[in-house]
Amino acid sequence: MELTLHPIATKCFVSGRDFAENDRVASYLVREATGEVARRDLLESEDGRFMPPAFIYCRWVVGFKQRKAEEDPARMLKLTAENLFLTLAAPEAEPSATNTPLLQFLALMLERKKLIKLRGYTEDGQRQIYEHMPTHQLYEVPVGDLNVEFFQKIQEHLGVLVGTPKAKVEAPAAAPVAS
Repeated sequence: MELTLHPIATKCFVSGRDFAENDRVASYLVREATGEVARRDLLESEDGRFMPPAFIYCRWVVGFKQRKAEEDPARMLKLTAENLFLTLAAPEAEPSATNTPLLQFLALMLERKKLIKLRGYTEDGQRQIYEHMPTHQLYEVPVGDLNVEFFQKIQEHLGVLVGTPKAKVEAPAAAPVAS
């Protein structure tokens, strides 16, 4: 699963101020009222002034780093499911009820692809501990009830993010051949 998104902005969406090296930037993956999926980057200090659109898929905070001249911006446009999981599940990421269903779904998907492996549960049993196989880094994901309601709830949101499968077109019935 790949999502095509813009790389981190260079200016705050709320104030318009240029980001400086190491500024804490809150990034939102949102669905606008038009149905468009967009990324909104703003200074974490401006978070209270941000007027979010109709739906927020997830939110994360990172330290801003200036892009190097040799970096390929086209490569940065691809936000894979793995990258999104690593960003949302990072130990320094703030837990969020908004992010939890997406994080749980990404964990399920990446576990199936064998990119992460369940290693157990936290002592309180509230979070699953996953190991990211390429880096051997451990990540904690809140335990969830992955029932029918969960998948129905997340299905619409995922459809907007990654597109819905095209319906199969049935071939028209052959016309009878006249003799």
